[in-house]
Amino acid sequence: PPSPAANLRPGAEQKVVFITARVHPGETPSSFVCQGIIDFLVSQHPIAKVLRDHLVFKIAPMLNPDGVYLGNYRCSLMGFDLNRHWTNPSAWAHPTLHGVKQLIIQMYNDPKINLEFYIDIHAHSTMMNGFMYGNIFEDEERFQRQAVFPKLLCQNAEDFSYSSTSFNRDAVKAGTGRRFLGGLLNDTSYCYTLEVSFYSYIVAGTTSAVPYTEEAYMKLGRNVARTFLDYYRLNALVEGPLAPIPKTR
Repeated sequence: PPSPAANLRPGAEQKVVFITARVHPGETPSSFVCQGIIDFLVSQHPIAKVLRDHLVFKIAPMLNPDGVYLGNYRCSLMGFDLNRHWTNPSAWAHPTLHGVKQLIIQMYNDPKINLEFYIDIHAHSTMMNGFMYGNIFEDEERFQRQAVFPKLLCQNAEDFSYSSTSFNRDAVKAGTGRRFLGGLLNDTSYCYTLEVSFYSYIVAGTTSAVPYTEEAYMKLGRNVARTFLDYYRLNALVEGPLAPIPKTR
């Protein structure tokens, strides 16, 4: 049998992609996007096999299970918008955030682990398409590098909009996962919020809105996963012919 890939050799540095979803319980599309990512990564698809050989994916698919159970729109059982409490989560009041944050810090402090991506999946009630929020850095080169992943995703997913993707640092978002971890992790880590419309998407070059379905959300998740293949330039390692990739936006 082939030897395990370099990333998973004992003693080799692990590249980790950390994905969280459903911190806002009413944003159900984020669960379908996350399911698309998980289903693809554990499948027998040739791209998925290469990704599993080279990257470690850590996924917390539901950060607010009590809010989801209760049918809340934005808050946890105790009435907290968890996505404003990353800076100092309480083990008692915000246990899921506290646990995930401890795990991320533990990985960040491990010299054998390189936490390369953090992506938090949300749904948006007024915007169309899928798009991302990123952070603003003084370092121009780091800022440019941060744009690479959303640009590649835009080429793979017809419903993802790079023009709606924005980079910001407004005070109200300071307690979000993307902002807090963007400040904590070093300049080789990229932190994003992935937003997807509750409603529909407009394909480039057209004006008609295509309503989202559960399957379309899961397809966006699959496209997020396969974009890591392009990002890490692993295409040459994929065996056999691949399914066609949708035309670029």
